[in-house]
Amino acid sequence: MLSNYCVLAALRFMEIDTVAIIGPQSSVVAHIISHVVNELRVPLLSFAATDPTLNSLQFPFFVRTTQSDLYQMAAIAELVDYYGWKQVTAIFIDDDYGRNGIAALSDKLAERRCKISYKVGIPPDTDFSQGDIMDILVKVALMESRVVVLHVNPNLGFRTFSVAKYLGMMGNGYVWIATDWLSSYLDSFSPLSSETMNTMQGVLTLRHYTPDSDRKKSFFSRWSKMTGGSLGLNAYGLYAYDSVWLVAHAIDAFLDQGGVISFSKDPRLISAEGGELHLDAMNIFDSGTFLLKNILKSDLIGLTGPLKFDSDRSLILPAYDIINVIGTGYRRIGYWSNYSGLSTVPPETLYMRPPNRSSANQHLYSVIWPGDTVLKPRGWVFPNNGKQLRVGVPIRVSFKEFVTRVPGTDMFKGFCVDVFTAAVSLLPYAVPYQFIPFGNGKENPSYTELVNLITTGFFDAAIGDIAIVTNRTKIVDFTQPYVASGLVVVAPFRKLKSGSWSFLRPFSPLMWTVTGCFFIVIGTVVWILEHRINDEFRGPPKRQIITVLWFSLSTLFFSHRENTLSTLGRFVLLIWLFVVLIINSSYTASLTSILTVQQLFSPISGIESLKEGDEPIGYQVGSFVEHYLSEELGISKSRLVALGSPEAYAKALKIGPKKKGGVAAVVDELAYVEHFLSSQCTYRIVGQEFTKSGWGFAFPRDSPLAVDMSTAILALSESGDLQRIHDKWLMHSSCSSDTTELESNRLELKSFWGLFLICGLACFLALCIYFLQIIRQLNRDDPTECTSPVQGSSHSGRIHRLLSLMDEKKDMSRQKNKRKVERSFSESDKDAELGRNTKRKGMEINSSS
Repeated sequence: MLSNYCVLAALRFMEIDTVAIIGPQSSVVAHIISHVVNELRVPLLSFAATDPTLNSLQFPFFVRTTQSDLYQMAAIAELVDYYGWKQVTAIFIDDDYGRNGIAALSDKLAERRCKISYKVGIPPDTDFSQGDIMDILVKVALMESRVVVLHVNPNLGFRTFSVAKYLGMMGNGYVWIATDWLSSYLDSFSPLSSETMNTMQGVLTLRHYTPDSDRKKSFFSRWSKMTGGSLGLNAYGLYAYDSVWLVAHAIDAFLDQGGVISFSKDPRLISAEGGELHLDAMNIFDSGTFLLKNILKSDLIGLTGPLKFDSDRSLILPAYDIINVIGTGYRRIGYWSNYSGLSTVPPETLYMRPPNRSSANQHLYSVIWPGDTVLKPRGWVFPNNGKQLRVGVPIRVSFKEFVTRVPGTDMFKGFCVDVFTAAVSLLPYAVPYQFIPFGNGKENPSYTELVNLITTGFFDAAIGDIAIVTNRTKIVDFTQPYVASGLVVVAPFRKLKSGSWSFLRPFSPLMWTVTGCFFIVIGTVVWILEHRINDEFRGPPKRQIITVLWFSLSTLFFSHRENTLSTLGRFVLLIWLFVVLIINSSYTASLTSILTVQQLFSPISGIESLKEGDEPIGYQVGSFVEHYLSEELGISKSRLVALGSPEAYAKALKIGPKKKGGVAAVVDELAYVEHFLSSQCTYRIVGQEFTKSGWGFAFPRDSPLAVDMSTAILALSESGDLQRIHDKWLMHSSCSSDTTELESNRLELKSFWGLFLICGLACFLALCIYFLQIIRQLNRDDPTECTSPVQGSSHSGRIHRLLSLMDEKKDMSRQKNKRKVERSFSESDKDAELGRNTKRKGMEINSSS
């Protein structure tokens, strides 16, 4: 009724010629008046209508001189996300203001993967009774969310707090967030009665942020003197004051620019003569669009801060205070700004820094929550509405130790079931649940289909041996893994016996080949470096070839009789002897292991050899292995054979890939394979575990129960109960002494390539230095050959001279004699100098005496 009266009053006011309207304070009235001002082209400035939809293109002449609820709901969404809550309950007044505000909140929460789990509207009628409010809050109390957002008017808000206090909903575990209606009322009418304040202890609310300034303080002082302190001034009052000045400046600029205030009749209104509204008296403002542009171009500083509009016709730099109601008043715990999010630093300080909305940069002071506690509420409890959790459980026909149905009942038992029940018992609240069987009981069901039923709402959760893989984590949330289980390859093996050629097994064929080649290369390099100066490396060609082979092979036993004289030859030989030492030691150790330890052999070395071959591969029915092998590894589906039980594994592996129904290997999760190998001692794991995953319980996306169950599973692991449950169901090994993985004992070239690389580089470097020395000597012995153009053009002669020089015997004895003569001359010079010094000293002594 009040809104209807306001509409009629506004329309009657517009019967006179109007150039601008300031108001109304209600979003409902603003919606109606905006249609009229669109026709009359009169700018409508509202300092209190916060409905976000008023900014739409439908209302071009509506100008909001306060902040839209879109920003307030963004602040609430960031507040919810900051404290880690995922669901909220919304109570709102069911009109344009309430509905559109909550719609904006839903959108902002969705951006942060949060949601409104339950929302209820309150009719705007004033005759809505306390009993009706109680019915609403009883339904809210039955919901799982304990975070309540209250978006109403002050009358309904205080009545809601009073009923909530009566129902015990203002105690521990609850979170109440009120929109800015509460802060505006507190600013205007504080202090409130103690009875009213007691009903909302611990409530959080938002208030439009207005920066402190001398002008603002002066205005508050004048306002207090004028009202005698009986009426406070809230942010909307400041926006109203700024709106008047904004219109005044815009009209002044309009007139300075030559604008003319004139009106014209609307033919559509003339035809509607009569009635109480006198619509025919309304006129169109001819320069309304011109004035509107001046308003939107305003750039002033008011009591509320900068008065400037962005491209969406909203005031720039939206910000809010975050207030915690405590005792007889309230305290500010921080700020929110659209620039940098949550902070304990005033927004105008942040505007001078680069924007930073990272989670590490979000801060608030501590809060006193409902129930007078500083511990952050969990914000969620299991709903106390009598509804049981529908838990899907697969009906397995194999590996029943993990999960199996008790015959004739809907009960289940097994390792996974015991882990689930133990974790539920550790939760701080009761969780009623019922197991719902999934599968036909004839073969293992598809676990992907089981997980998909959670997204449709058929199941509220799923337990069992469910692997946590990528395509499943995209649609549901998993708990902390309670079993680590990656994919491995199982294949048959046979025992190798020592034979007459066992001494060749330590090295692979490639390793033998490279090692033999390096023996010949080292012998050749040493021969080149020693040939000119060492008589043991000279002689007929046949003798030199035998010397090279004998020298290189004898280094294997460190028994070569040829001495190396050159520095480069000794350098190469030193590096090679170190390589030979490593090769000898490795060969000895490997051969010892082969001859003394029982060896196991499998033609399959791991997943890579399976991919390269074309033999059939077995997998477990219902698991994700088929999808992984075909889609991720690119193995043809025609090679994949579905197997339903451990007995089928053993049979298919025994038949082998050559016969129909047989497989070369089985790929499955480690937990199943370990259980299979505990009773099948003729098969082994080959290669390494090539994926890392685990088993977890599945819940809907953003379910708080998944987080609490993860905490409970970690508690089970730390206490040792998880291991005891594992030992109860899965410790049945009869051949544990042979459970080691098959690995090749052959030494590959990749284990020694670094040594061969070093040795090769040493040879290359020594040869380079050697040939540089030869070329230098060639140029020194025959310098005319370099300067003469005729001789320089004869390349064959120069090459012949180079080869002759390399084969020429270098007389080392002549150089030794030369060095001896030089040494004797230097010693004689030293003796003569010493005699002269002695004689000089004697003469000095005589003269002094």
